[in-house]
Order: sequence, then structure tokens, then C-alpha cells
Amino acid sequence: MVELKTDTSMDAMREAGRVVAQALTAARAAAGVGVSLLELDRVARAVLDEAGAGSPFLGYHPDWAPVPFPAVLCASVNDAIVHGVPDGYRLRDGDLVSLDCGAIRQGWVGDAAVSFTVGRARAGDLRLIATAERALEAGIAAAVVGNRIGDIAHAVGRVCRAAGYGLPDGYGGHGVGRRMHEDPGVPNEGRPGRGMPLRHGMVLAIEPMVIAGGTDGHYTARDGWTVRTIDGSRASHAEHTVAITDAGPRILTAL
Repeated sequence: MVELKTDTSMDAMREAGRVVAQALTAARAAAGVGVSLLELDRVARAVLDEAGAGSPFLGYHPDWAPVPFPAVLCASVNDAIVHGVPDGYRLRDGDLVSLDCGAIRQGWVGDAAVSFTVGRARAGDLRLIATAERALEAGIAAAVVGNRIGDIAHAVGRVCRAAGYGLPDGYGGHGVGRRMHEDPGVPNEGRPGRGMPLRHGMVLAIEPMVIAGGTDGHYTARDGWTVRTIDGSRASHAEHTVAITDAGPRILTAL
């Protein structure tokens, strides 16, 4: 069941989204060669704490996961697509890093992700990151009243496929509200004009995940959380929480 948010609720979600943007900005600024993923998580935690916000990630325990998620950031490096668990790994020159963060403020959730490189960037990584960002922009542009979920999915998938990249099957965006994952699901590939109509008050996390190798295959690592590319190629992740309004899409997780 999809909950339509009031304008007041969307304003409250914007405040949660602003905290997410601040946490991601701080963690990205702290990232560098030799910095551990646990250190990045501590940076993000400090931002949430200072804002009086909670984390929808910390302690999250869906039935498919062996243990609750232990951090406020998902930190996915190189061939990790999503759900990377922060640990003692220290970033190396040329790493591709995807950070995903959420915040709960006044009972409302924001959720966003960003990818970047550390040290000397590979040209291929920069193209991959740019494609994920362009796919996100295309998905947001399609998130207008009168369109359908399939229009968002088609916009995202068209950008990624045109660049020759893969999309991990079974992964995509979702509704956001008082819970991190709400209806409806938002696939990263689909047919235009199909699916649920978009209405004022719907709030969606749109999140392209792009695989450089061109395959869609993936597997879950031994930690039970980290999703990796099956061919070992690199991946990029971009995400914003977006409100559907009569005036057009409103990005809630921008700075």
C-alpha cells in the first residue's frame, strides 16, 4: 500500500534528507588513501548525532540477512555494488567507493547514495560514475505527476544500457516515508507507460546501480550483506529521495 505524504510531511522529510546529504558530504571529504571504512562510518555517525537524527541502517535486520546491519553507512568498494559493511579495510589509490546513508528525523526517513574515486582515478571509473549520475537525473526527470513507475525505470535503464553497462537484476529503488523501504518498488529497468501512476505526495528513492562489465549477475559475500559483481568488474551507485509533486520532482536529499 502506498502512503501519499502531505506537503507538511514532505517538508519534514526534507529535513531528514538534508542530514543525509551532510553525512555523505562529510564522509566523502574524509575519504582518502589510508582511511578505513570504519573511520568513514564514524564521520557519518557524528553528523547524525549532531543533528539529533537516528539511522535506519543501524540494526536493520531483514529476514534474509544473517545479522543486523552494524553501521550507519553502506560502504561498497570497487566490485561491491551495494550493502557493503564498513570494516577495517583502508582505502587504496584508485579505489571506487560508493557510500549509501540514511537518517531518521522527527519520524521521517531520508536515503541517498554517492560514488567517487580515491586518489588517481581510472578513466573507466569516471565514466561509470557519470553514467550512474546521468541515469539518476533521467529517473528524476521522469518522476512527474501523470507518468508511471515504468517511465522512471525506463529512463534509468535506457541511460545505463546505452553506455553498455549492466544492471544488477532484482535491485532498484523503493518508496520512502516513516520506514526506509515502503511501497512501491522502483525498478532500474522497465517499459514506459506501465506500472503505478505517479501522484502528488508519493516519495521515492531512485537509485541506479551500474555494473561496468555489462553483465547483470551478482552474488552476496560471506558477510551476508555485501553484494558483489559476479565478473569482478566495478560498480557505481547513485541515489536520491525524491518527492512527486504537482510542481515537479523535489529532491529531498540535496544539501
